[in-house]
Amino acid sequence: MNQRKLTFHIFRYNPEAANEKPRTQTYVVNEEMGMTLFIALNKIREEQDPTLKFDFVCRAGICGSCGMLINGTPTLACKTLTKQLPDTITLMPLPVFKLLGDLSVDTGTWFRNVSLQTESWIHTDKVFDPDAPEERMSNEKALQIYEAERCIECGCCIGGCATANIKPNFIGAAGVNRVARFMIDPRDERDEQQYFDIVGSEDGIFGCIGLMACDDNCPIGIPLQGQLAYVRRKMAMAGWKR
Repeated sequence: MNQRKLTFHIFRYNPEAANEKPRTQTYVVNEEMGMTLFIALNKIREEQDPTLKFDFVCRAGICGSCGMLINGTPTLACKTLTKQLPDTITLMPLPVFKLLGDLSVDTGTWFRNVSLQTESWIHTDKVFDPDAPEERMSNEKALQIYEAERCIECGCCIGGCATANIKPNFIGAAGVNRVARFMIDPRDERDEQQYFDIVGSEDGIFGCIGLMACDDNCPIGIPLQGQLAYVRRKMAMAGWKR
């Protein structure tokens, strides 16, 4: 079998360099069996250009660090096989997030701000008793919470969101999914009006224009369309009651 030569056009830019301008740089890599984009990028950095910046931790689609635009589609480099791609591949950093350099972006600060904006913690007036037995929860409810908790905060849903690319304070599907997680949780004592104050705005659920790129691009398959519909329905009723 003939070995393909893959041509990579990779975005390069160091925002801390005063005189540097954004550009693309071309690299050629010999494709190997089972090669992922993560492997290809490491080959480029180890064999051709040690200055290339990109993020990775787990290499198994769990940490979410290697999110980037691959031929215009936001997804994870470690889960993308080169055999699924054409001979020419363009790599760009995820938009919306602060650019650290080349393909590396700061998703951590964005997600921390969304956590504060959506008050992503259990709200209860109960005093914690470490000696009390664990509260029981139905398997159905626990699985609903787990489905939302599977988010790895890779930012792919945000990078592909039209509203998030226009409005800097929009919480996106990741933020709405986080709100849904606490709305489902029976331990959270907030009512719908309190949730409306958090997410019932154009920066929250009503900023979504329904293109559903988030649902298409989620690399781990969280049903974001359902989560958005659930929160929108709840907040529409809460707004009507006002």
